[in-house]
Amino acid sequence: MLQIRGDMICEDFMISSDTDGIELFVRNKRLSALATFVPERTLLFVAGSTYPASTSFDLPLDGMSWMDHLARRGFDVYLVDVRGYGRSTKPAEMLGPPLDHAPVVRTPVAVADVAAAVDFIRKRRGLDRINLMGWSWGTTIMARYTSDNPDHVAKLTLIAPQWLRTTPSAADAGGTLGAYRIVDRAAAKARWLNGLPENKRTAILPDTWFENWAEATFAQSELDPDRLRAPNGTVQDSRDFWASGRPMYDPAEITVPVLIVHGDLDRDCPIDMAQAVFGKLTSAPARSWVEIRDATHSPFLETNRWRVFDAVDGFLAARPVSSHA
Repeated sequence: MLQIRGDMICEDFMISSDTDGIELFVRNKRLSALATFVPERTLLFVAGSTYPASTSFDLPLDGMSWMDHLARRGFDVYLVDVRGYGRSTKPAEMLGPPLDHAPVVRTPVAVADVAAAVDFIRKRRGLDRINLMGWSWGTTIMARYTSDNPDHVAKLTLIAPQWLRTTPSAADAGGTLGAYRIVDRAAAKARWLNGLPENKRTAILPDTWFENWAEATFAQSELDPDRLRAPNGTVQDSRDFWASGRPMYDPAEITVPVLIVHGDLDRDCPIDMAQAVFGKLTSAPARSWVEIRDATHSPFLETNRWRVFDAVDGFLAARPVSSHA
């Protein structure tokens, strides 16, 4: 579906995955005047383990989403909803009682979905490489794809990266895991604001901004406006790997420039995780770190989001550094 709004083009696609019957939702935004497509100004977003990219990166706040911002800066910008999330096909295991099946959409499956989206974009624009950006679990997906496919990635941005943990995952309520879990709208806000001083809560996340995000996100649920299904594959991965001292990728195998963005009030992925990843990026030709003050696990959806935008703008605009320099 193609929409033209003023000087902006928005196109929605359903692309094939590597699994019969599973299609992936991909959105593209760009200026209608954009006629030349280059790796340095092409970017793909993927989100984390609970919510879709489509309501994370293309959510208008004060009239503009992050996708809008990048498109207005001349980027050909995309997002993909991994299967089971947002507008992409839900695996059959998610349609019945959760305990009838094991957790679905494990990380290797999500990496394959990103690979399908990258291939779609590269073929569409005739490019060898594009920029990748992942948030939370999405950092693992994008980092793993990058280490396996360095020739297809120009630069990599990691927002709130996962790593080995010694504290419980906020997404894991314990007990037996089924194919999916039910996420409650009120609980989502409590988790978002976990640990914030009362006097900072609305300053960081205005009530209207949360409601805008919740309306967009929970409207995609087939249950009701206050509950949605989220695949449990990433929770099982956290138990089997991150909480068991087993990394799901090796940062030292990443050979492209990397930016890490982290909120100083992030309780989901505390600073020690981001520091560990940063310290292990020993093969990256350039690595940068930006710590966002008064920001949580979702810094690009909060009042200090422009600091995130500015950091990423600068990173993407910087002259590429040769890995042989």
